[in-house]
Amino acid sequence: MNIHEKYIRRCITLAKNGLGTTYPNPMVGSVIVYNNEIIGEGWHKKAGEPHAEVNAVASVKDKSLLRKATIYVSLEPCSHFGKTPPCCDLIIANQIPNVVVGTVDPNEKVAGNGIKKLIAAGANVVVGVLENECNELNKRFFTFHQKKRPYIILKWAESQDGFLAPEKKHHQERKPIWITNQYSRQLVHKWRSEEQAILAGTQTVIDDNPKLNVRDWSGNSPVRVILDQNNRIPKDSYLLDDTIKTIVFTGTESLTTKKQTSFEVLDFNQNIIPQILSVLHQHQIQSIIIEGGAKTIQSFIDLNIWDEARIFVGNTILEKGTKAPDFIRKETTKTHLGKDELLYIRNHD
Repeated sequence: MNIHEKYIRRCITLAKNGLGTTYPNPMVGSVIVYNNEIIGEGWHKKAGEPHAEVNAVASVKDKSLLRKATIYVSLEPCSHFGKTPPCCDLIIANQIPNVVVGTVDPNEKVAGNGIKKLIAAGANVVVGVLENECNELNKRFFTFHQKKRPYIILKWAESQDGFLAPEKKHHQERKPIWITNQYSRQLVHKWRSEEQAILAGTQTVIDDNPKLNVRDWSGNSPVRVILDQNNRIPKDSYLLDDTIKTIVFTGTESLTTKKQTSFEVLDFNQNIIPQILSVLHQHQIQSIIIEGGAKTIQSFIDLNIWDEARIFVGNTILEKGTKAPDFIRKETTKTHLGKDELLYIRNHD
């Protein structure tokens, strides 16, 4: 293994600690090396808090060693003032002579300017070490800045015979009928803690009255996104309880924004998917789980606007009901949780 790759790989490992907590910032890890030994390391924990490079420099006991050291960082050091000062300035101020960068920051506020600033200050800069791995680490951040939309994860559970739900549901009880086991359901809550938002369609909310929060895992609950063209969702639904940031897409302007619940008007006579993604981009939403139901998920599939699909296949046989989305399952990775099968599919189109 190349020595630079060794330490950038460590940066990636550190950065992953920030999954689900750094939005709208990227996950970043940093390592400082002197004489082939790590003398400092850090990672970005939360937006508004110190960046990875700041934490790494702060962890170095003997600051005099910085003038002979190499700082590794998985993403280009920032060069602009945001909630915190530029990391480039910190590196320059501490006279760290060598900088190794995993990949260039796609944010137009940085986009190579950090590297230029370091070079202009006399630093020896190496760029592009484990670039693909560093890009994958921040696939949400890169999609947001390059495609001007969130990273889209399609997620559903289907029976062994390909149904999302049975033919008849207990509408009065408004309780979900589980296709998957408890381990799969817990994993879904872990995913919710990792992604910034989650979307549900009108009928799903009416039928199941979901909470779409994190209960079976530790972490932040995602922003809840609801489709409700004609204001059909009951006012006592969990998703309208104003306890979590919630965005409701509606066809009317008569609704008043609450403390944590905002209403966004769409033109439902036009294709709503691009409109939804544009609004979510304005809300700085970097990733979203599309949780259904079938019609909503199918809309994203038909437009080929999605990045990843996660499909649970339960051990249940329903015989008839709501069919699972029509989907070509290419390049599928399979794993198991008890008797449930989990399919991962990436969209490379």
